Amino acid sequence: MVGEALDGLTLTSAGIARLAGSTTAVRSDIDKVRAAGQVALLSGGGAGHEPAHAGYVGPGMLTGAVAGEVFTSPSVDAVLDAIRAVATPGGVLLIVKNYTGDRLNFGLAAELARTEGISTETVVVADDVALAEVSGTGRRGIAGTVLVHKVAGAAADAGLSLSEVARLARRVADTVGSMGLALSACTVPAAGQPGFLLDEDEAEWGLGIHGEPGVERATLPPVAEVAARLITTIVEDRGITSGSQVALLVNGLGATPPMELSIVADAAIRDLRKRGITATRVWAGTFLSALDMAGVSISLLPVDEELLGLLDAPTTAPAWPRTESTAEGTVLPAPPGVLPESGTLAASDPVRRALEAVAETLIAHRDELTAMDREVGDGDLGISLARGAAAILAETPTYPGEQGPAAVLRAVSASVRRDVGGTSGPLYAILLLRAAAALEETGSWPAALQAGTDGIRDVGGAEVGDRTMIDALSPAAEALATGGTLAAAITAARTGTDHTATITARLGRSSYLGDRVLGHPDPGAYAVVLWLEAISAALSPTT
Repeated sequence: MVGEALDGLTLTSAGIARLAGSTTAVRSDIDKVRAAGQVALLSGGGAGHEPAHAGYVGPGMLTGAVAGEVFTSPSVDAVLDAIRAVATPGGVLLIVKNYTGDRLNFGLAAELARTEGISTETVVVADDVALAEVSGTGRRGIAGTVLVHKVAGAAADAGLSLSEVARLARRVADTVGSMGLALSACTVPAAGQPGFLLDEDEAEWGLGIHGEPGVERATLPPVAEVAARLITTIVEDRGITSGSQVALLVNGLGATPPMELSIVADAAIRDLRKRGITATRVWAGTFLSALDMAGVSISLLPVDEELLGLLDAPTTAPAWPRTESTAEGTVLPAPPGVLPESGTLAASDPVRRALEAVAETLIAHRDELTAMDREVGDGDLGISLARGAAAILAETPTYPGEQGPAAVLRAVSASVRRDVGGTSGPLYAILLLRAAAALEETGSWPAALQAGTDGIRDVGGAEVGDRTMIDALSPAAEALATGGTLAAAITAARTGTDHTATITARLGRSSYLGDRVLGHPDPGAYAVVLWLEAISAALSPTT
């Protein structure tokens, strides 16, 4: 497994080669490094932390990385062979995470290499602030190790001596602090099951990177509180005070989506600013994982111009991000647009009563519509409509009621297109715009609904029988256009919606599912029935 993963890395990263007969990654231009007399950097440990450590092999970072089996330190002989493979006249620096197996195997290999005349030094990384030194085993080496790789690699690439490279590596190792939070355990392949189980709302604070539980299990708080607790522990442990500059590394543990890591990075920056601490460099991504664990760690490294220069130095190691980090972010001014019409819509106005009834109904049925959409689509309909409904409720009092109902519909259309994405947003926006134009021209609500329905046909391309909202809208509009009552329109819409359960879709995401949608009514059509019923109830003489 480990060897095949390494072979795959060599196939996708031209600068990395596999040392024959081992699971060690080495720079493919190692002869060039040796000829230049640069200090060689070797790191590693058990596999399962990808992209660490082989992903950091390349100019400007590691010269080699030796891997053991998953979560198992490589043997003494494997490390010794790796030292021999990367050794240069400048010597070899071993960067080791603070685990007993790694310290023993790398340490003995270093002793043996020295007896062979290879100048070798070792730097141990113990950046996990969740564990006190008095805990017996000492602090673990976790994601801060990657920053040690980067600084030491840049120093070696600049031609500094072994003692100088080791000094800079120790400086980072001694000052960087990290702490993590797990939302799930990882599954070690040999075990075949998670190392521990968490309830849906639980998290493990201060976890390790080998599937071991953390130092505390507690209910998961909002992301701002997660960032605050992790950062508080780090800054107190490392003595980072207001006025300090730091590099921030937000690290995913293997199963955390990039979106969530970006959210944590944003929360961390906000928290640091409140403390008067400036994050002059920021990176977010999966740098050192624990197989398939869901979770995150934060690392803070106090920096000055010397360290910033080394962090900024170029590297082609495949796992180091190519983007330039910034702690400020960039915001460009929005282009000018036409402001929506505004005014006052009286609480007694029937249009306002209808709008509020529709919005409240869609919010109340959010979960039902979402569940329906999961059966036949992507599960976002209820959420999208509820979001638009909330915007309408908030903005209804400011709609231009004094300009008439057509102006109100245009304002509602602006609310919808601004706050509802996906497919629903533009379809409902065009329905409202076309309805407003027809209402202004004819003064007829049946004509307005028909025009809105035709607008959805024009933009979306759907017709009756395609299993969309048109299957409810079209018969409802036709019932009103032929002199029927609103109750008749609702009945027609409901009949059309029920019929969608008997047909396969020709448009939309439901069309991907074929016969699997049979027996399930189209949720978009059902939503039409809901808001027509809400309008009817709001306008009933008894209300």
